Amino acid sequence: MPDRTFLDWPFFEASHRELAVETDRWAHENIDRILGSTSDLDERCRKLVAAMGDAGICAYAVIAPHGGVNETLDVRSLCIIRETLARHDGLADFAFAMQGLGTGPISLFGSPETKERFLRPVAAGKSLAAFALTEPVAGSDAAAISLSAEPDGDHYILNGEKTWISNGGIAGHYVVFARTGEAPGAKGLSAFAVPADTPGLEIVERIDVIAPHPLARLSLKDCRVPSADMLGKPGDGFKVAMATLDIFRSTVGAAALGLARRAHDEALDHTAKRMIGDDRLADLQMPQAMIADMATAIDASALLIYRAAWTKDQGAPRISREASMAKMYATEEAQKIIDMAVQLHGGEGVRSGAKVEELYRDIRALRIYEGATEVQKIVIARLADAARQAEQSGGK
Repeated sequence: MPDRTFLDWPFFEASHRELAVETDRWAHENIDRILGSTSDLDERCRKLVAAMGDAGICAYAVIAPHGGVNETLDVRSLCIIRETLARHDGLADFAFAMQGLGTGPISLFGSPETKERFLRPVAAGKSLAAFALTEPVAGSDAAAISLSAEPDGDHYILNGEKTWISNGGIAGHYVVFARTGEAPGAKGLSAFAVPADTPGLEIVERIDVIAPHPLARLSLKDCRVPSADMLGKPGDGFKVAMATLDIFRSTVGAAALGLARRAHDEALDHTAKRMIGDDRLADLQMPQAMIADMATAIDASALLIYRAAWTKDQGAPRISREASMAKMYATEEAQKIIDMAVQLHGGEGVRSGAKVEELYRDIRALRIYEGATEVQKIVIARLADAARQAEQSGGK
């Protein structure tokens, strides 16, 4: 039984505790059955999303009254769901996460008509969502985006490429960030909700990774997108992206936490059963030190994650510092925790199909996507310096 004592922390309300229990119950009863029904990766994602839609889980990824549970995105709920799903299966976490990330900009900045058209099918699990920010030469540096959007009457014409797009090839829509040119760099970007069947939008490559999930490179050639489906105003694209990541970076940390908790549980079970001579592995000091380090890092990660989520849910306009700390620390520590779990399993830890081997592959990408660890360090350092300068200015 996984440790749930963290749910007694003051960050949570009764509804969050109930959500954790219900999500865990749903995952226990459904995930293995769904994954076992097909070996096709795309179909697995579709079935997971459809089942989560039927169960009301996807409704937490969008806002009310457009099919969602809450009028604003409740970050604690998103984190609890991602942590719980990741502890059961990395692909299940991915499938849910993209329903939120791929609609977050619409929930935050879309017109009422755009929200109703795109959010309700996602909440019901009838459509999959995607977030198209990265380009071949624009990853962490979003200001380098070159995909263009030229005005043409009441439409924009989009031309360019996106790559490393999660749900690429199976999404019903893409939130696409493009250069509209209001100003140089990050100030000249805009965001659009683009249906997957828009003429000129093509999947030109499917990308395979060590922890399989749908990824693709997209080509947009003379794609006509209604101006009404711009998210925010012209030039707001960078603000749209950062506001969205401000919410979902904490949830990446939560997913890493779920993977780490599962690794810890697997290590506890294995060391309790594995005999070294007359002693259990769990009775030896070196394994005990590793288990202690795991447990401490898990609690520290959880505190940072749910501090960030609680702060946002209390109405803070930005939580860039808190979210970056949570994402950076939780993903890096989860990598260490899972590595220790593999080590404790010995040869069994690297056997293909072993749970800790699966976790070892699952965790690696989380240290990269939605801002690599090194990017988070830059964000944290710059904000610390800005706070210092603000304090000095205020004291003069």
